[in-house]
Amino acid sequence: MRIKYLLIVCMYFVGSLAYKPVVILHGILSGAESMTVLVRHIEKLHPGTVVYNCDKFSGWYSLENAWRQVQQIKDYIDQIGKLHPEGIIVLGYSQGGLLARAAIQSLPDHNVKTFISLSSPQAGQYGTSFLHLIFPDLAAKTAFELFYSRVGQHTSVGGYWNDPHKQDLYMKYSEFLPLINNEKLSSNSTSFKMGMVRLNKLVLIGGPNDDVITPWESSHFSYFNESLNVIPFYKREIYMNDSIGLKTLLEANKLIIIVKPFVHHLSWHLNKGVINEVIMPYLD
Repeated sequence: MRIKYLLIVCMYFVGSLAYKPVVILHGILSGAESMTVLVRHIEKLHPGTVVYNCDKFSGWYSLENAWRQVQQIKDYIDQIGKLHPEGIIVLGYSQGGLLARAAIQSLPDHNVKTFISLSSPQAGQYGTSFLHLIFPDLAAKTAFELFYSRVGQHTSVGGYWNDPHKQDLYMKYSEFLPLINNEKLSSNSTSFKMGMVRLNKLVLIGGPNDDVITPWESSHFSYFNESLNVIPFYKREIYMNDSIGLKTLLEANKLIIIVKPFVHHLSWHLNKGVINEVIMPYLD
């Protein structure tokens, strides 16, 4: 009886050790508490998993300059990674997924094995639904006047606002998204790509009923052209030129694109059925 008990205990701990630690980053205008349902669900289904629920830049602080946030998130991920040489998983939701991606790219020697981008504007954002969550009186058509300015670039949103009608201003003024996408070459361009191709798995999750990320395909690196037609990621320069390693990852079967319909933006991390389907399979 005692031997049987010890075997059960050993099997529990062996199973627990099989799960890599998970780092979770919240979205805009929220905080670590908004991710509690997801954290508890992971802990329930994967007992023994160490989950780090990042509490940096909560609430209105999430609107601070994107690079300022990335610097602290980068240090946070790096410190956790050093505690777990076996490797870690990073999951970023909404804006948190974009900032997490930039942080990973800024760590060319990271040990992030899997990065899960949960409904994040990886190719940028251009839409009123999202905009009105933060700036109720601002219209998408004129938002460039704020975001493509020195003042606008002090906001996180300004850093990834990608107006398809104002690409010259986007390239001139935006200090964040064009750099991490290697649209603007910099001294960090090589390391930005190295940070991406170092991943064992890149999981991009989004869906047509998101109603906040615009276009919703931005969660998969697809984006508007000037006529507001969505160009698939594989027909965009960022993929064709392998600017940040997306082509390399896809050809190595390390890029996973998930399209999940009938999920609103605010439900991705709260709906347990959705979590079971699009997140849990990649937390190994």
